[in-house]
Amino acid sequence: MDVLIHLFVGLHIIGIAALLGGFLTQMKAMGQGTARFVPAMLHGALTMLVTGVILVGLNQADDQPVDNVKIGVKLALLVVILGLVYVKRDEETVDKRLFGVVGLLTVANIFIAVLWT
Repeated sequence: MDVLIHLFVGLHIIGIAALLGGFLTQMKAMGQGTARFVPAMLHGALTMLVTGVILVGLNQADDQPVDNVKIGVKLALLVVILGLVYVKRDEETVDKRLFGVVGLLTVANIFIAVLWT
C-alpha cells in the first residue's frame, strides 16, 4: 500500500508543479497585463484534485490518520482555483488581480500541505 500511496503523492506533486509552473511562466505577462491561464494550470489543478481524493481514500483504507479539516481547507482552495482557471481558460487576458489570486491560493495550498501538522 505504501508504494501506491507514494506513487500518488508523486503524481500530486507533478500536478502542483504544473499549476505553479504555469503561473510562474505568466508572471512577466502579468506585469504587462497580458497574463492568461495556460492549459498546464487547468491540467495541474485537475491532477491535484483527482490524486488528492485518491490519496485520502488510500490513507483511510490503510488505517492512517487523516486530518479532515486540513483536507477540507485544501479542497476548498483547490475548488476555487479550479473554478477560476476553468471559467477564464479561454480568455485572451485575465485581470492581473484575479491571476494573482490564483497564484496566492496555489502557494497557500502548498504551505498548508507542508506546515499544517
